[in-house]
Amino acid sequence: MKAHVVAVLDEQRAAFLSGDDDAGGEAVIAAAAQRLARDAARSLTGVLNGTGVLLHTNLGRAPLADEALDAIRDAAAGYSNLEFDLESGERGSRYDRLGGLLRVATGAEASLVVNNCAAAMLLIFDTFARGREAIVARNALIEIGGGFRLPDVLARSGATLVEVGATNKVYAADFARALSPNSGIILRAHPSNYRISGFVADVTPADLVALGRRAGVPVVEDLGTGALFDLRAYGLPHERTAGEAITDGMDLVAFSGDKLLGGPQAGIIVGGASAIARLRANPLLRALRVDKATLAALGATLRLHVDPATRERIPLYRMLATPVDALRERARALQRQFPALAVVDTEAFAGGGSLPLDPIASAGVAFLPAGGATPALARLRAAAPPLVARIDDARVVIDLRTIDPTDDVRVAGALAALFAAN
Repeated sequence: MKAHVVAVLDEQRAAFLSGDDDAGGEAVIAAAAQRLARDAARSLTGVLNGTGVLLHTNLGRAPLADEALDAIRDAAAGYSNLEFDLESGERGSRYDRLGGLLRVATGAEASLVVNNCAAAMLLIFDTFARGREAIVARNALIEIGGGFRLPDVLARSGATLVEVGATNKVYAADFARALSPNSGIILRAHPSNYRISGFVADVTPADLVALGRRAGVPVVEDLGTGALFDLRAYGLPHERTAGEAITDGMDLVAFSGDKLLGGPQAGIIVGGASAIARLRANPLLRALRVDKATLAALGATLRLHVDPATRERIPLYRMLATPVDALRERARALQRQFPALAVVDTEAFAGGGSLPLDPIASAGVAFLPAGGATPALARLRAAAPPLVARIDDARVVIDLRTIDPTDDVRVAGALAALFAAN
């Protein structure tokens, strides 16, 4: 804070000496406050998500359940048994902490957790395909947010990419022709945030696994989104689950912790015990390992998942389960405070590369700012806490599906400041 004040004083002193009559005490206070506000905006801070994107990558993806936050505090506030076996009194492994929970959640023999799904794939490629070939369908060579491309991670691991099939059609015979004595893995990848439709053909997981078994080549699935149960329970299309991939016989399955699982950022790998043992033996694992806070939060989230009665304590599933009528009622309550608001039906989305073509019925409030939507969005982002909204047909829209009901009072505060300034 002192550095900002000193810098402003220097600037104002120079302005005064150059004959600027506006340089003075009030100008110093205003400029210092502006600098402090800019500095605060650069720091990591909580925001209100009025975009309607539930797993908004730019806003931190999945908010954590209270149980996950409590678990972090319990593990991180003091010492823990992170790498200590309480029975034997000797050194233990952090990778054993979630094995039982992931076995229940996915049916896999063994598991491993690293810091994100890209790290999980890097570790798999490095372990099974370094100096060898990874066979991948052309329609699986995905790019996701931030310019991350699967082929780039594969190349970084030292594997050689072997593309098979066409963009819209790939057959088991394409994979079979690509097999060679140097084949390291066969890879199946989730399409993430795009879909190919129309004149298409793909290889079933069972056929791919059968081909790998005959050739003695591990079959790996980058599942990405991390669904653990049938999402049709929430009115969404079925998304392939980690358990289904394991049942199909995949040797290894990788998925994210902070997408449809609704937990902290993590890359989860499940599969056969021998394959997981090879990953654990890779020295690269030390550079990719997760800390005690992540393991604690992920464990708490998995415990909520395994019992359907507690699943909606996970904020993602609580948001998905909220009826549209409840959102409309909250919108009407805001409208009663601010008559300029209109109650609107909206479309929310899962986000985070999950279910990109499947909107979720939602509701919120909208208004047409006199000075334009873009400046209004900026003023809402300057609120405390910042409120991030979206523009639709020149109107500012605040989707309430992604705002906890307890935060409606803070939404009202941001709107009050905005309308008062106008």
